[in-house]
Order: sequence, then structure tokens, then C-alpha cells
Amino acid sequence: MSLTVSRRSVLAGAAALPFLGIAGARAAAPGTLTFGLSSYPPNILPWANTGTAAATVKLMIYRGLTGFAPDGSLRPELAESWTAEGSTAWTFKLRDATFQNGEKVTSADVKWTIEQVTAEKSTAFLRTQMLAIDKIETPDDKTVRFVMKEPAATLPLLFANFHMPIISRVSDPKTPVGAGPFMIKAQERGVSIDLEAYPKYYKPGLPKLKTIRAVAYADENLRVAALQAGDVDLIEYVPWQSMEAIGKDSKLALDAVDGPCMYLVFNVTKPPFNDARVRKAVAHAIKREEIVKAAFFGRGSGLAHLPIPKASEFFNPEHENGWKYDPDLAKKLLAEAGHPNGFSCSLLSTAQYGMHKDSAEVVQQNIAAVGIKAELNLPDWATRVTVGNKGQYDIGVMGDAADSNDPDGVAKWIDGSLSPSYSRSFGLKSDKITALVKAGRAEFDAAKRKAIYREMEALVIEEAPMVGLAWRSQGYAMQKRVSGFKNLPGALTFYSGTTFEDVTAG
Repeated sequence: MSLTVSRRSVLAGAAALPFLGIAGARAAAPGTLTFGLSSYPPNILPWANTGTAAATVKLMIYRGLTGFAPDGSLRPELAESWTAEGSTAWTFKLRDATFQNGEKVTSADVKWTIEQVTAEKSTAFLRTQMLAIDKIETPDDKTVRFVMKEPAATLPLLFANFHMPIISRVSDPKTPVGAGPFMIKAQERGVSIDLEAYPKYYKPGLPKLKTIRAVAYADENLRVAALQAGDVDLIEYVPWQSMEAIGKDSKLALDAVDGPCMYLVFNVTKPPFNDARVRKAVAHAIKREEIVKAAFFGRGSGLAHLPIPKASEFFNPEHENGWKYDPDLAKKLLAEAGHPNGFSCSLLSTAQYGMHKDSAEVVQQNIAAVGIKAELNLPDWATRVTVGNKGQYDIGVMGDAADSNDPDGVAKWIDGSLSPSYSRSFGLKSDKITALVKAGRAEFDAAKRKAIYREMEALVIEEAPMVGLAWRSQGYAMQKRVSGFKNLPGALTFYSGTTFEDVTAG
């Protein structure tokens, strides 16, 4: 029996959600691509953070004022240019573009979008950052001027974030309309999303594909098998144990970059993890090389500091081993915090992604050696997001990439003034760290920014609002007939979905 025919029964036997088989995918019409998602997005609301599968779909259907080019550089999208006016104002000039409802993209839509993001009851991921805008001026349909409450050197980067697309102000709140290269044609909840090219996309000749069928393969082994069988053209989240075989397959191509990382978050609203000494004890109890070996088959490296890569001009070598493995120090810190005999707690991860589960199991073993007995909770991804957002855990394992290759991109993990998110510690507050984040964001001078981020990292090492575990290689794999798709460099790997506009499936 073929994989395609038996796929539903195999998934059911694995206690997974029932996904739709893709009969006939190998005989897809020209201009059609089948994409294997790692999970079905919990939702694809434009300003919410519900994971990287959702972000990839959002990059197909939405666009922001700015975006990232395949080489990682910042590029124009709905804005064709932008200019800083002193240190507290920016002017963006809009291009001729239309939303997928046929309405023109205007300055009024930009203003309306930001008003929704910053509304009192908004749960938008970037709400706090957008609240730094004091006034939005719209002198004409093609001009938007932002007056900031304080200096803001990184505003153009924020507008490139996939959680900050511009939405038509006449959208139905339940079906927001963007200006991306593809439109959603149909969805089968938990199974697949069908997209078709938007014929009035603002970039001439793009997108090159006519349709994309995104199908969820929560089981990573089935996702790889579907690619190898020719049932899908491209997959995300290539399992690390499969990278070598895919790289050697003459029909396939592997595109992998280093950039994402694994890290720990904490519920800091209650004992014992409201005490920085306990969080640091956990940090010093981890054998990071074991995570690299168990979760990533050696395709990565230990991360014992704030996730700023060595290639960055902002890398601080003096902090590289800030959370090095030191079980004696871990026990000493626990004793100082009033836990000489350790304690019991919960450890949240997910079984849906092997890297999360494997990392959590290593963490569980390592912290047990210093007296912390952690009970694993391994729900599916959607549940893990919900549980994390509610703070129903003590320690959580997370995997993510910074928002950009700029050091401001790590702020989302350490700035307690931001809106709550499962991707950072629950109830996190640190006035000193927040002040340094704001100072770095406001500073235009490169040397002064470096000094600010050096001080910030020293404080993060001491307070441990998050704890680095491991850098990891992040891979996409595709049939060799697929061209135009590019895995963006470093922390921008999860923005690679922006290149679907350039893809052909040969």
C-alpha cells in the first residue's frame, strides 16, 4: 500500500489528528506546489503569535510596510521608502498596491492597523512596541509620519515583523484582508490550507506559482517520507536525523541555516522561580552538549548566554559561558535560595516536535541531578501555546529565533514590559533590563549600542529571565525541480516563507 493511500490510517494509529492524504500530488499541474507544514496553525490572525507554521502562512497572505530580502537585508514592501527625521520621527512613503479585496493600500489603512494593534483590549504580539508611537500623521494617501514618544532607531525593523502586517480597514474582523501574494481559497481545519495567486499583487510578474496547497504533517517522519515519495514538493522543519539522508538524495535539496535556538522560560509569578538564584541554578545544571546530541544529532552547539551569535558585531565573548555547566554552583544557589534538598515542579514542552521533547527530557535528567524533580507535560503544540500563555507551568522548553539579526531582536525573550506571550517567561518583570532594551532601541550610534547591549547581557546572565540551551540548524527540504525558495540567514530563517512569491515548481 502506498504512503499516500495509507496516510490517514497511519496517523490515526499514531494518535495524531486526521490529516488529508494528497492523492495525485506527484502529478500536480504546472504552477502548483504542495508544501508540508509542521503543524496546522492554531490561527492565522495577522497580529497574533501562534508559532512558526502560522507565521509561514501569514507571509504568504500578508505584507508589512517593510520586509526581509533573501539575503536578510531590510527591503521595501508596502512602503517604497522611509526616512528618519531626527531621532523621534519617521516618514514612510507608500507604493501603489491593493489589498486582496481590491481596495487601495493607503495611509489610513496603516493608521487603522496600528490603532487595532494598540487598542486597550488588543492581544497583539507587538502591542507594547507600537505603543511607543505618540502620533500618526497621514498628510495624504501615500504618506505616513510616525512621531515617537522617544528615539526609535529600530522602527523600520519592527514593521518587517511577520506579526505586523498592514490590514485593510474595511476588513471583516473575522476575515482580515492583507496585501500578500497569495489568497486563501479553502481550509480544512487541522488538515490543509489551499491558496491561490493574487492577480493584482504589487510586484510585477509575482507570484510565479498559481496555487499552493499547504498540508499539515505533525509527524516529522511522515513529513520526510511524503517528500521522499514525491507527495509534497517542499517541507519545513526537516528533522535533524533526516538531514544527512536528504542531503545525499539526488532528487532532493536541503537548505539549512544556523540561527534558531532552544531555551527555557519560567513562571516567575510564584515560588520557586520568582527567585533569580533558582533560575540560575537551573541554568548551571544543564549539560548543553547532551541536548545538541539528543535533539539535533550534533547539528548545533551549546548556548550558555543570551542568543547573540558569534558572527554578530554585538557578540560579547566575555559572556559566552555565562551559564556554563557547574552543578556545584547550581546546588550552592539552590541552598542560598532556601532549597538545599531541592524541590518538585512541572516542566512544559510538546511531543509534537521531537526537538522540544528530546530537549525537555535532557533538561529533566540534568536538573534532577541537582535535586529538582520535574514532571513532564507534553501536549500537542496548540495546547502547549495555550498552557504557556496562561502560565500553567513552572519551567517551559521553547524553540524560537530572534525577531531579526539585530540585537533588538532578542528583546521579545527578556523584556517584561511586553504583552504576555508563551514565548517568554510568564509574569516576567525587570525594570533594569527593560530600560536597557529601550536604550538600545533608541540609540543610533553603533558604538554606544554595543556598550548598551554588553551591559544588558551581563544583567540577563545574572537575572536569568530566560536560559539558553542550544543553537540549532534549521532546515527546509525540497524536490530539486523547485527553485526560488530561500532559507533566510540566521535568526530570519522563519521569515523564509516570504520567498514563496519567487518559487516555481518546474
